[in-house]
Amino acid sequence: MIGIFTFVMGVFLKPFSLTVAYRESIMRALPANSNFTPLMTLYLTDSTKPDEIKLARQSGAVFAVKLYPAGATTNSQDGVTDLLGKCLPVLEEMVKQDMPLLVHGEVTDAAVDIFDREKVFIDTVLQPLIHKLPQLKIVMEHITTSDAVSFVESSKEGFIAATVTPQHLLLNRNSIFQGGLQPHNYCLPVLKRETHRQAIVAAVTSGSKRFFLGTDSAPHERRRKECACGCAGIYNAPVALSLYAKVFEEAGVLDKLEAFTSFNGPEFYGLPRNKLKITLRKNPWVVPESFSFPFGEILPMFAGKMLDWQPLL
Repeated sequence: MIGIFTFVMGVFLKPFSLTVAYRESIMRALPANSNFTPLMTLYLTDSTKPDEIKLARQSGAVFAVKLYPAGATTNSQDGVTDLLGKCLPVLEEMVKQDMPLLVHGEVTDAAVDIFDREKVFIDTVLQPLIHKLPQLKIVMEHITTSDAVSFVESSKEGFIAATVTPQHLLLNRNSIFQGGLQPHNYCLPVLKRETHRQAIVAAVTSGSKRFFLGTDSAPHERRRKECACGCAGIYNAPVALSLYAKVFEEAGVLDKLEAFTSFNGPEFYGLPRNKLKITLRKNPWVVPESFSFPFGEILPMFAGKMLDWQPLL
């Protein structure tokens, strides 16, 4: 059995009052015996004020601030255009309040190759940021490159961490094009070359506390993926634990899976470990071809494929 780390971030809202209202709507929708606890984030913008950070910390409901560079991914049109130039007072207040910054680590300059945007972000944004504010806690979410692995591993322990998705552990950029264009393997940050995938797998399975689970699951409808301008995102929620188990088993370190999924994250955020458990059993099963929802059909990652590990919920 593995422990559960239920650090589920809400939709990234601003200002603080909207975040609280959204959390309240989630709580009202939950059944009386639910164990789900939404831990909310603020969506950082050029106009966010330091007072919002104070309110967020005092609320006990908001646990981090999310940085989307403007235009980097879905729903990032209101993101930050100049982090240190326009958000420095907010970042300084985050240090005072011990509020982590969760980063979508890519530049959005059209002149930068899409496969290089994570590395350029590290060089031009993150390095200057940690030089300016070395006490700021940062999580690089859904890392995709050996450059990100090196950045995290070389940083001061306890201040820089990273999450990793199933797709960036198991797929490389060939997966987008093999057998024709594969829109359901298109996500942002985009999949990278095989050498980067191998570096991420090595980091995650090493047992380092600097890396932990982050699915970045994106349930876009089939019609919005299979179209002239398809959405970025992979729906991995139904298979994520099975796929993480696959990675750790293939590396011969299943004993390190629980820390990655359940311990490293809460320890970085200063949260207690969840006492609930999920059982994973070696029981081959076939992933459904699709899931039908009232709003449309969604294809999961590894649709129609057989997986060895099955979670018993």
